[in-house]
Amino acid sequence: MEMSITKLLNNLYFAPRLRQLERYATDAEALQMQVMNRLVAKAAATEWGKKYDYATLKSYTDYSNRLPIQTYEEVKGYVERMRRGEQNLLWPSQIRWFAKSSGTTNDKSKFLPVSRESLQDTHYQGGKDAVAIYLGQNPQSRFFSGKGLILGGSHAPNYNTPHSLVGDLSAILIENLNPLVNYIRVPSKQTALMEHFEPKMEQIAREAIGANVTNLSGVPSWMLVLIKHILQKTGRQSLEEVWPNLEVFFHGGVAFTPYREQYKEVIRSSRMHYVETYNASEGYFGTQNDPTDPAMLLMIDYGVFFEFIPLEELESEHPTVVPLWGVEVGKNYALVISTSAGLWRYLIGDTVKFTSRYPYKFIITGRTKHFINAFGEELMVDNAEKGLAAACAATGAQVRDYSAAPVFMDAHAKCRHQWLIEFAQQPDDLDKFADVLDSTLQQINSDYEAKRQNNLALQPLEILVSREGLFHDWLDGKGKLGGQHKIPRLSNNRDYIEEMLQLNR
Repeated sequence: MEMSITKLLNNLYFAPRLRQLERYATDAEALQMQVMNRLVAKAAATEWGKKYDYATLKSYTDYSNRLPIQTYEEVKGYVERMRRGEQNLLWPSQIRWFAKSSGTTNDKSKFLPVSRESLQDTHYQGGKDAVAIYLGQNPQSRFFSGKGLILGGSHAPNYNTPHSLVGDLSAILIENLNPLVNYIRVPSKQTALMEHFEPKMEQIAREAIGANVTNLSGVPSWMLVLIKHILQKTGRQSLEEVWPNLEVFFHGGVAFTPYREQYKEVIRSSRMHYVETYNASEGYFGTQNDPTDPAMLLMIDYGVFFEFIPLEELESEHPTVVPLWGVEVGKNYALVISTSAGLWRYLIGDTVKFTSRYPYKFIITGRTKHFINAFGEELMVDNAEKGLAAACAATGAQVRDYSAAPVFMDAHAKCRHQWLIEFAQQPDDLDKFADVLDSTLQQINSDYEAKRQNNLALQPLEILVSREGLFHDWLDGKGKLGGQHKIPRLSNNRDYIEEMLQLNR
């Protein structure tokens, strides 16, 4: 019976969708143009739609010529008005929800509008498709024979506007879920939305330990903290001793590479699957559709129209902007989106690189702000993750958290990169760890290699070992524990690392 419930649901709801996803490989331009036309038609009578005369937009060329590229600074005025209750500004349906984004580590949060449509046609659709793809690859799955553990953030009232809330996207998703879903997930809604991370973790553990959990969803860093807490509480060595039917972890929010080895230690089952998803506050954009390939499938028939700016042109006054069908494989792009929540040609702050075009598959390479290019080395987060993985493999180390920044000329006129690393498992040789990290970065990044040539522009990198809990304490000091809050991995200046070094005493 247990097997049949998953099979039944798959045949009814999920398998038919896989046939639609096959169009991604052949009809990408048509699917994306349908999205653009639908969004424009829907918003034509809004304040924004009238300002840019959406009624006469006929083509992608019209669209790209008429609308400006926007950052949060340009959108902020509209958001403030919406938060105070004004409607029909950027999107016609009522906007009552605002996702508080921590994609930036500025103390000022971004508040991103979430519409009823974007919940359904983007965020929830992404979750359903992730399950559809997973079930398609795993016909023996017993996914629905137990419960899903969803780890999310919290929300709070928005000003004094009735029925209006701000919070982590995950909290907004939990708040608006179909009530039937509550029967197949833990913890309870009340627990899931608790504000303070530590008591919440204890309560989740209490509710979840006795449940039959088959799947996990959340951010790898916070999920790991929860798993370790559960193992400590139960005295078990491995998570499948607590939940024997556990089979998959849908993860997103931060790169999984630094956590992979630590997950192998806390979940030892060979039947465990890991699926990366790209579910940002602004929308759900990608799902890993092949367990042997880290690239994700770009989801192109949701309420999101995609455009891309070559990273090297981002700062220029008139950068090239290309639609999906204009991208090249292997090139770094800043991501620009238009959505069914009323974000128009919005620069989200993430950078991506395509690995294939039929269908369009990509990896997230970093943030438009989180890279080091102090000396022309263009070091991206993606490079950093690969370098650290190689250094860990060579020295038996495990990295819990890290942040890196440039050191500009010191008294000896020496420039270098400084890495502050908290190890879950210390390397057997720190010098070797540094050497392998440095040489791997040179192998995968020709700009970095050129600057390191003969130590002329860049000296060998320096590693500072942080005390245990440093990054946790840094986030806590900013009121950013739990949810999708992130450590800035790479910075082009020393602001963050100096704050961390102050705490590292």
